[in-house]
Amino acid sequence: MQFEAIKTDFLEYLEIEQNKAPYTIRNYDHYLSRLVDFAGDIKIADITPDLIRKWRLWLNRLGTNTSDELQKNTQNYHLIALRSFLKYCARRDIPAMTADKIELAKTHRKQVTHLNPEEVERLLGQINISREQGLRDRAIIELLFSSGLRVSELVNLNIDHVNLKRLEFSVRGKGQKDRPIFVSQEAADWIQKYLDKRTDSSDALFIRYGGHKEADTSGDYLRLTARSIQRMVARYAKLAGITKKVSPHTLRHSFATDLLMNGADIRSVQAMLGHSNIATTQIYTHVTDPYLRDVHQKFHRNNRT
Repeated sequence: MQFEAIKTDFLEYLEIEQNKAPYTIRNYDHYLSRLVDFAGDIKIADITPDLIRKWRLWLNRLGTNTSDELQKNTQNYHLIALRSFLKYCARRDIPAMTADKIELAKTHRKQVTHLNPEEVERLLGQINISREQGLRDRAIIELLFSSGLRVSELVNLNIDHVNLKRLEFSVRGKGQKDRPIFVSQEAADWIQKYLDKRTDSSDALFIRYGGHKEADTSGDYLRLTARSIQRMVARYAKLAGITKKVSPHTLRHSFATDLLMNGADIRSVQAMLGHSNIATTQIYTHVTDPYLRDVHQKFHRNNRT
């Protein structure tokens, strides 16, 4: 059986049986297509450990628009997609190499970047709230920081999704899992100020103002994209003189860090972030444990007078 034909079946399986998000399916298609770019439309039986080793070497030397080589994490995403594909082949009794023969590359854990309260205030201070676009930007940053939303979750919000009176709503995140989102009163107030200025008929909570606005048959303006929010946050951070790289995900990190530093338990933070595995949430603990400094100062002999 040829790889391309089974790949199409696999992607349909992800959509129908696994109910994977369109974004996830596009990524799997992209990663698996990289194997076709390297080896052509090979037979499933031709996928061997030796072929994968050569493909990994090819991926390791494959450049991008911003780097001379793919990051190790990105290379691993290709391998994870292929492992899932091989497991699908095994489920359909298609003769293929077993998935457990693919070993992921070892990677270094990235350091978590977050903003302290003073940096958050500096970031917010750069926004010109005398304009409707500025009110939108203020509402977005306030919402990101107070809720821990992923930017992909934020851009998909409609106005009727957010209950500004109850200060909470539900969102469907990764893995099609629903979780509660809680909003601060301040964030809710800024969202309301922004909505009060809106005169359009769009359902989207956040719309774009630059570029050409095209309306569909429902009168819905083009929804603000994740990339636009990433550029917006980075621009305000630069204006604020913040030298670290700042993105919407940095605000998600800041949300989690702020909770933990003020005494929240890690299980609750895990639930609010929508992490399936608590190990993902534990990346924050090395910078947020409020007790370690006190323990050091109290018990280390050089601190005793």
